[in-house]
Amino acid sequence: MSVSAADMAAVKTSSNGVWQGDDPLHFAFPLLILQALLIIVLSRILAFFFRPLRQPKVIAEIVAGILLGPSVLGRNKAYLRALFPPWSTPVLESVASLGLLFFLFLVGLELDLRSVRRSGKRAFAIAAAGISLPFACGVGVAFVLRSTIPGADQAGYAPFLVFMGVALSITAFPVLARILAELKLLTTPIGETALAAAAFNDVAAWVLLALAVAISGGGGGHRSPLVSLWVLLCGAAFVAAWMLVVKPAMAWVARRADAAGQGGDVWVAVTLAGVLASGFATDMVGIHAIFGAFVFGLTVPKEGEFAGRVTERVEDLVSELLLPLYFASSGLKTDVATIRGGEAWGMLALVIGTACAGKIAGTFGVAMACGMSAREALVLGVVMNTKGLVELIVLNIGRERKVLNEETFAILVLMALVTTFITTPAVMAIYKPARTAGRRLHHRRLQGPVPSAPSSPSVSAGAGAATANAKELRVLACIHGGHDVPALINLIETIRGHTQPRHLVKLYILRMVELTERTSSILMARAARRNGVPFLRPRRAGGPHDQIDVAFDTYAQLGHVHVRAMTAVSALHTMQDDVAAVAEDKRVSLVVLPFHKRQTVHGDDVENLGPEWRAVNRRILREAPCSVAVLVDRGFGGGEQVSSEQVAHGVCVVFFGGPDDREALELAGRMAEHPGVQVTVVRFVDGKAGSEEHAEVTLRPSNTKNADRNYTFSTAAVDSRKEKELDEAAVVEFRQRMGSLVRFEERVVVGNVIDEVVSIGKSREYGLLVVGKGRLPSAMVAQLAVRPAEHPELGPIGDALASSGHGVTSSVLVVQQHDMNNADEVPVSVVVDGHAHDGEFPEDMAEP
Repeated sequence: MSVSAADMAAVKTSSNGVWQGDDPLHFAFPLLILQALLIIVLSRILAFFFRPLRQPKVIAEIVAGILLGPSVLGRNKAYLRALFPPWSTPVLESVASLGLLFFLFLVGLELDLRSVRRSGKRAFAIAAAGISLPFACGVGVAFVLRSTIPGADQAGYAPFLVFMGVALSITAFPVLARILAELKLLTTPIGETALAAAAFNDVAAWVLLALAVAISGGGGGHRSPLVSLWVLLCGAAFVAAWMLVVKPAMAWVARRADAAGQGGDVWVAVTLAGVLASGFATDMVGIHAIFGAFVFGLTVPKEGEFAGRVTERVEDLVSELLLPLYFASSGLKTDVATIRGGEAWGMLALVIGTACAGKIAGTFGVAMACGMSAREALVLGVVMNTKGLVELIVLNIGRERKVLNEETFAILVLMALVTTFITTPAVMAIYKPARTAGRRLHHRRLQGPVPSAPSSPSVSAGAGAATANAKELRVLACIHGGHDVPALINLIETIRGHTQPRHLVKLYILRMVELTERTSSILMARAARRNGVPFLRPRRAGGPHDQIDVAFDTYAQLGHVHVRAMTAVSALHTMQDDVAAVAEDKRVSLVVLPFHKRQTVHGDDVENLGPEWRAVNRRILREAPCSVAVLVDRGFGGGEQVSSEQVAHGVCVVFFGGPDDREALELAGRMAEHPGVQVTVVRFVDGKAGSEEHAEVTLRPSNTKNADRNYTFSTAAVDSRKEKELDEAAVVEFRQRMGSLVRFEERVVVGNVIDEVVSIGKSREYGLLVVGKGRLPSAMVAQLAVRPAEHPELGPIGDALASSGHGVTSSVLVVQQHDMNNADEVPVSVVVDGHAHDGEFPEDMAEP
C-alpha cells in the first residue's frame, strides 16, 4: 500500500506521553523504537537457534522479518495496523537504508582491488563462468515467470530480464567471506580462489545492477532509451572520477590520520561525510545511493591502521542495529501467502533449482578445466552459490522500481534464503580436509618420551629429565587479551629456570580471538592466517604495535627469550583446532592456558569469560598433542611484569602421585634452577595406609553422571604397583638432582586432605601452587571423586584451589601430562571395599 505525501505530513515525530492522552504507537519515533526492539530481539533469538547449524546472521534477520510480517503474525490485521501501519514503512526503511549505505561502504572497504588483480586468470575464468551461466539461466526463467505469474508481465522486458539474471547470478561476497572464515577455509587455496572469484563476481554484479537500475527507471520501462544511456554514462563518469581523484585524496587522508594516531578523529568524520556525499551523488544521477557508497569504500586504502579504525567506528552500529532493520524490512515485505497453488510453488522450486544448478555447474566445469580436483571444484561451486545480503539488496531495489511484483519478490527472497541456508552444511558434508594428513603427529611432554603402547610406562621416571633440561623448552602460551600478559610473562620467566645460558626457552604466543560476523573480524582472520592456520607474521619496522606486542617485545629483549606472536581468529567451537595445529607445527612441549575466570589476590572473581571459553579450555585439554597447564591467576608476580633480576617468589608443588603430578614435579625442577625462585615440594602420604581402618579404593565408570558437573578420570587399565614405583623413582631422582635447591616436605594426612591443601594456598607463603590434574589419581585423590565439582576440568585438587570460596590467595598452575593412553576420561563412581557409593560399574576397571 502506497503512502501519500499528505499522509506522511500528518505524521508527528514524538508524543506527549500516555498521561496526556497520546498513544505512542501513533507517532513515528516511539513506534520506530518499538519496531527496532522487536526486530533485534527476535532476530537474536533466532540467531541463537540457528548457530548450531552454522548459519550467517542474515538468515535469522530475514526469517525474523517474515515472522513479524504478513506471512505469519501479520495475518492478524489488528497487530499489523498497530505495530507496522503503512505510514511507518517509509520511516523504518529510511533508517534501515542509512545502515545499508554504510554497510555497502564497509563491503567496498573489505574488498581489495589489488588482490582481485593479483588473483590471476583462473579466478577470473571461474567468476566469468559463475556469473554468465546463471545469468543466462535467470533470463530463461524470467520468460517462464512472466507467462506464469499474474502481473509479472507489467514490467518492461529489459529491466525484468536483467533483474532476474542478476538475482540468480550474484554471489554475496560478505556472506561468503564469513562462511569461509567459519570453516577455516578463508586462507586456504580453495578459499582464496573463492574470494577472488567472488570479488570479480561482486564487481560484475554491481555493474549489472547499475545497468538494471538505469534501464528500469521508475518502473514500466516507458522512457526514452536516451535517458537510460545518460544514467549509464553518468555512472561510468562517477566511477572514473572517484578512482582518479577521490582515491588519491583518501590515500592522503589515511596518511594524515595514521600520523595523527588516536587524535585523527576529524579524518574519520571526513570519511563518513564522503560516504554520504557519494551516495547522494549516485542517487542524483539515477543510480541507487548504495552504489556510490560501495565505490567510495573501494577508494579507501587497505594498508595501515586507518581502514581498521573507520571499520571499528562504523560496524557495531551498522551490523547490530541498522542492518537488521533493513533485512527484517525485506521479510516484512515478503508475503508467502502470495505464492498460491501448485504452479506457483513449482515456480519456486524451478527458481531454486535453476539458481543452484547454474552457479554450481558453471563454476564446477571451469574449475575442473583449471586443474582443480572434482571435490574442490564442487565445494567452490557450492560456496559461490551463497546469496544473502547483496541478493536482498537487488530484490528490494527491483521491488522499489516496480520491476518485481509481490509474488515474484516472495519467490526470490525464499530462493535467497534456501541457497544461503544450504551452503555451510553442504560444504561441511563435501569438504573435510584432514589437518594431519600426510604428516606425523609428534606427541610431546616434559617428563620423558610419550609411550606409544600401554607397556611403555616402565620407562624410568628420570630417563627424560636430563634430556629435558639439556634441550630447548618450547612453550605455547594462549592469551585472551592484555590482562593475561603480566602473569604469563612472570610464569614463563619462572619456568625458564637458568637465566644462563640464555635462550633455553622459545615462547610462542597465541592470541585467541573469537570470530564474529563483523567486518573487522574477517579482515583480522585474513591477515592472521595462512593456508588455514595461524602463522608467524613478521612486524615491519615502524608498523603498528599494540600494548601486547610491546610487552612481549620488551620481555624478549630484556629476558633474552625467543618470543613469536600469532593470532588465532576462529569460532570458539573450533578454537582447539588452531591451538593443536600451532602446537604440532612448532613442536611445543607445553601449552599454557588462562583460566576462564580472572581473580584478584583476595580470591574474588573479577570477570567470568563465560561457559564458551571454559569449553574451549576443556577441548584443548582433551585434544592437545602435548602437555597442558591451566593458570589460575591471582596477581602472580604482583600483577605486573618483572625482569629476571626482580623475580622473587615462592613456588609450592603439591605431590600426591600419578603421571600428572610427576609432570608437575618435572616442571618444578626447571623452576628451581631460577635464582629468584624458591621451590618447595610437599608430598602427601596417606596416614591410613596399612592401618585397620584403611579401605581399598577403586574407581568405576558411571553412566549416571554428567562430565560437566563431575570430575572425570582416565579409563586406562593401570598397574597401581607400577605407578607407585614410578612415583618413588621420580621423587628420588628429583631430590638427588635438585639437592639443596629445593625444600622437600612430607605430610602424613589422616583427616581432610582438601583442608590440608587449601591451608597451603591460604598461607600467603607462596605466589604459585603447582598441582597435577590427577587423571590417574592416588587413593587419596580418588576418594575425592564424589565431591561436588565447580571446575571439573581442573581435577579435585586444582578445583579446590581455584574455587573462590576457600580463600586461597596463591595463583594455581594445574598440569596435565600428555599421554594418549590416558586421553579418554569419564565420570566415575568410588568403590570402597567392593561397595559402590553411586552408579553402576563394569567388572574390568582397574584400581588407581
